[in-house]
Amino acid sequence: PEAAYAMLACTRIGAIHSIVFGGFSPDALAGRIVDCESTFVITADEGLRGGKSIPLKENTDKAIDIAARQHVMVEKVVVVRRTGGKTGWAPGRDVWYHDEIATVKAECKPEKMKAEDPLFILYTSGSTGKPKGVLHTTAGYLVYASMTHQYVFDYHDGDIYWCTADVGWVTGHSYILYGPLANGATTLMFEGVPNYPSQSRFWEVIDKHKVNIFYTAPTALRALMGAGDS
Repeated sequence: PEAAYAMLACTRIGAIHSIVFGGFSPDALAGRIVDCESTFVITADEGLRGGKSIPLKENTDKAIDIAARQHVMVEKVVVVRRTGGKTGWAPGRDVWYHDEIATVKAECKPEKMKAEDPLFILYTSGSTGKPKGVLHTTAGYLVYASMTHQYVFDYHDGDIYWCTADVGWVTGHSYILYGPLANGATTLMFEGVPNYPSQSRFWEVIDKHKVNIFYTAPTALRALMGAGDS
């Protein structure tokens, strides 16, 4: 959930966030750091996906080194302790998320923003060339995300809503976080993949949390069809 906390915190103070998929290589991450000239990076010691660990901090360190060679300097790295695995550390630059959270006040006055002020930058997939940063502004994006979540998913008070997308993609931004929360919805966040530790994980999560609005991709369902009804 720290990814959602960070996104909402940036929004509250008027900072621009740029979220990336956790499986990116150091080169791919560096390209985005350089392009949007990031000064702060939030990451974790490691990630977990499909029973395997992803060296997020190690990849981040490599990406920051690549960016530095292109004269883009990251000032601070905030690290979430996800697995407790060993990780490299740059004193003076790197800080633990839990240490920083312990020092701040519970209240933070929101920054007043104009309708066309930047909200976030999100990069295209790069399937047709170099990934392109797309700037989303504050009011128009929030209105559209809220409206489409309300009417496309026919959301009503009391519904339990689940979008299985990765929060690093625009679907995750719009239909895990901003759209549902703008409508006061109960939204469920999911870590991992649909077929681990079992092929029934989607349905187990739905049963456990009483989900009654379910949004996923056809590719995920086609992959699960191969496992059979059992």
